[in-house]
Amino acid sequence: MVRRKEDRERPLYMISVAAELAGMHPQTLRVYERRCLIRPQRSAGNTRLYSQADIERLRLIQQLTQEEGVNLAGTARIIELMDDLDRARREADEARAAAEAACQRLIEETERIRRSYKAEIVLVRRGGLSRRTES
Repeated sequence: MVRRKEDRERPLYMISVAAELAGMHPQTLRVYERRCLIRPQRSAGNTRLYSQADIERLRLIQQLTQEEGVNLAGTARIIELMDDLDRARREADEARAAAEAACQRLIEETERIRRSYKAEIVLVRRGGLSRRTES
């Protein structure tokens, strides 16, 4: 089952649950927030609330730092570049959709003009000219 983006972004988990889901200590999540690696939403009472997308990002941070040996500054840069790539892909998709829509409008307008155009055909027969209009 594919989740909608809105579902992944919905803040659901308090810090203790998010830390457990990500396999980290809650203090590590606070450090990552101070380093701007993660930006949990806040409740009305200022409690940190993490979404499924946040949990996935925490797991990525853990993979980069623990398995790949990347420091936090490098991890922050990698995440920034990944976010830029995602944004560029979305913009490209939007541009592609706009171009396809413009192309479709052009095809429809061309067909409308073609249908409304009446061609005059001149037939040449032996013994003289004969004109006929076709629609």
